[in-house]
Amino acid sequence: MISQKLVATKSTPPGESSESAPLVFNKSASLVEENTSITVEVTQADTLEPLNPDEQRDRARLELRVERAFYLAGRALAQLRDRRLYRSTHKTFEAYCRDRFNCSSDAAYLKIAAAEVYDNIQKFLPTNGRQIPMPTKERQVRDIAKADLEPEVQAEVWVRSVDEAGGNVPSSRVVKGAIEQCKEKPLLLVQDECQVGDVFNLVRLKGQEKKYNGCWAIATELTDSTVTVEVHDTTLIVESENLERIDSPNVRQQLSQILQRIRRIAKVDSLDRGAANVLKDLVRQTNLTPVEEGLLSWLEKYYGVV
Repeated sequence: MISQKLVATKSTPPGESSESAPLVFNKSASLVEENTSITVEVTQADTLEPLNPDEQRDRARLELRVERAFYLAGRALAQLRDRRLYRSTHKTFEAYCRDRFNCSSDAAYLKIAAAEVYDNIQKFLPTNGRQIPMPTKERQVRDIAKADLEPEVQAEVWVRSVDEAGGNVPSSRVVKGAIEQCKEKPLLLVQDECQVGDVFNLVRLKGQEKKYNGCWAIATELTDSTVTVEVHDTTLIVESENLERIDSPNVRQQLSQILQRIRRIAKVDSLDRGAANVLKDLVRQTNLTPVEEGLLSWLEKYYGVV
C-alpha cells in the first residue's frame, strides 16, 4: 500500500473573511485553516492484482498472438502471392502490395521469408525437452532469411543465438554473430560421408530436381563436393546435404535390384498411366510390402520384361 498526504489550505483574499475562503490543496503535510492544522491520509491501492484462470488463459493467448503477428502476416502474404488472390484488381503481386498495404515488394518478400524461417526453426528445434523461445519480431530473423542458409542451419543459428542471450529471445546483433559462426564451420569432404553403392533418400532438392525429393537413390560416383546418384529414371548430381543415408544392408541390396526392375519397365513405349503411377509410388518406398512386390512382378510379366 502506498500512502500520500495531501494538504488543503484556506486562502483568504484581501477584503474577505476566512470563513468564505476556498480550500486549496498543496504538498505540505497539513490541512490549514486559520492557523489550525489537520492531517488527512489519502491511500492509493496497490495496482498489482491477481488474474483468475480465465484471464490467465486469455493473456497467454493474446500475448502469443502479438508475438506471432509478423509470422501470421508473412504466411498471409505467401498465400496471397501463391494463390494469386490479387488478380481481380492487380496484374502483379508487387503492385498489389504497394497499393493495398503501402508495402514495397522487398518488404513483402522479406516478411514471407521471415515466416518461412519461423517454420524452419519450429520444425528443426532439438527434441531434447528444452524450452527454446521462438522469434517475436521480424527483425530477429531478418538476417537469417537473408543469409541463404539451409532450414536445419537456420534452426541451429537460432538455438545458438538463444544460448548466447542466456535463454532469452536474442537481439539481431546476437543473431548476426551466430550466423557467422555457422558459416565458419569446416567443410566435410563427400568421401568422408558416403561411398559408392550407398543408398540415400533425396531431400532439399530445388528447381527442376525438386520432384525427386523423397525418392531413394544409389551413389555411383563421388567428388570432393558432389555425389552422382542413380534414381529410377535418370542420373543426378547432388551435394551431401541432399542425402539422407539408409543404413540397413538388406534395404541397400533390395533397392539396388528394384532400381533395375523399375528402369526396365519405365523404358517400355507407351507405358500405361496406371503403371507409371505405381512406379512413382514404389520409388519412394524403401521396404516393399508383399502387395507392392506383387504389383511390380505383375507389371514385369504384363510388359514382358522379366
